[in-house]
Amino acid sequence: MKILVACEESQRVCTAFREKGHEAYSCDIEFCSGGHPEWHIWADVTPLLNGNCEFLTCDGQEHSIDKWDMIIAFPPCTYLSTAGGCNLYKNGQRDEERFQKGYAAADFFYKIYNADCPRIAIENPVPIGYFNLPKCQQVIQPYMFGVPVTKATQLWLKNLPYLCPTNVVEPEYTFINFPLFKNSHGKYRQRNRSKTFAEVAEAMALSWGEEKRLPKV
Repeated sequence: MKILVACEESQRVCTAFREKGHEAYSCDIEFCSGGHPEWHIWADVTPLLNGNCEFLTCDGQEHSIDKWDMIIAFPPCTYLSTAGGCNLYKNGQRDEERFQKGYAAADFFYKIYNADCPRIAIENPVPIGYFNLPKCQQVIQPYMFGVPVTKATQLWLKNLPYLCPTNVVEPEYTFINFPLFKNSHGKYRQRNRSKTFAEVAEAMALSWGEEKRLPKV
């Protein structure tokens, strides 16, 4: 399958699908940290969402896609997540700039959600109700995939089955006090904390990587 992994610089999901033989590409406005520039599109993903596109990967090679078979997306959640909801009002006044950024983020979400692609998965934390995102199909936790952490994450799925848990363990940490992130500071703090756990990426490739097991479209 031809798979676009949108808003992913870590390449964890892209690599998991590549290892199963798929033509997967990560795309992000950040350069990739996953070690495979030959699979990474360093650009805004918006012009690529509906297929019928040409693009360069970071190794300088040209590629052409008629239609994507699947899009898996991790759009930015800074202004959509309930975790940042407390910042929408300051001293009793609505922060208009933050609201506008939230609406822009919601618009980007819908561009992915409504893309001309038969199979779509979007991952995001629980969103603020103000921005009227559609109801998700599944809520997952890292501890369902062998990572002993609680962090409720929602999945919006089109023509894809639920993500199947692979190794349910007892949670030992919240996302905030998880040792991997507790002392994460500086310029790349947000990027490092937003990376998909490798175990979850593997589960995506297992659940969605065999076309014969997917719903007919």
